[in-house]
Amino acid sequence: MKLVCLSVGKERDELTSNIVKHFEMRILRYLPIEWVFIQHDATKEKEGVKIMEYLKKEDYVVLLDEKGKDMKSEALAELVENRMVDSVRRMVFIIGGAYGVSQTVTERANYAWKLSSLVFPHMLVRIILVEQLYRALTIIKGEKYHHE
Repeated sequence: MKLVCLSVGKERDELTSNIVKHFEMRILRYLPIEWVFIQHDATKEKEGVKIMEYLKKEDYVVLLDEKGKDMKSEALAELVENRMVDSVRRMVFIIGGAYGVSQTVTERANYAWKLSSLVFPHMLVRIILVEQLYRALTIIKGEKYHHE
């Protein structure tokens, strides 16, 4: 399975990029991972069209959404592991624009995940996402990174 992190906006912060790359290198020991950036547009509907053009029918889509479900690291690990068992080819995590995503994208998502009740800047969300994916993979493998 391949992990795809799709984010509306630009990869522009060197510090964030370095931290994200650090966790990407760790994740690559378990699964391939890729970042895809969709340019901001005038409306979330136009961004939604671009997102939908990228997605494949067979993708398992996780939308990071303030209206989604809270999930502990262990539950994320279970979600990822179950998709691996189901032979999903791509698990796509979507970070929407500043005003969220279109209804079409929301409806396409297989799962909506709320990172927190707090609001974070995009750069921080990217770091949290990639770190939690790494943590989930270490939980799946029973490794020591995650301490219960």
